[in-house]
Amino acid sequence: MPKVMVIDDEPFILMMIEDKLKSAGLEVLTRRESRGAVEQIRQERPDLIILDWMMPEVSGLDICKELKSDPDLAGIPVFMLTAKGQEDDEKIGIRCGVDRYITKPFSPRSLLEIVLEQVGEK
Repeated sequence: MPKVMVIDDEPFILMMIEDKLKSAGLEVLTRRESRGAVEQIRQERPDLIILDWMMPEVSGLDICKELKSDPDLAGIPVFMLTAKGQEDDEKIGIRCGVDRYITKPFSPRSLLEIVLEQVGEK
């Protein structure tokens, strides 16, 4: 069963994504804090990470940079889910290693489709 980690400081967003992904049979790990996220990713080895950019403590962008600079974690796809919807923001995200850039508000159904596409469950 593919494992997806969702890191977002908004409880409603976490709950909505978790419910949608679990209903499709995916294992879902959620996390509201950004500090310590990379350590949990090392332990859990998710197949995909959905990450909010604007987090207190450590930004999602910094987490992504750290993941992509670590040879053991660089292959894990990172989807950036963010309210930062400017074209320049997306370019920054892509340069930092984001595999897919998704702006809020978003469709949970569309998110599920691209997650399933990424993890190979159709």
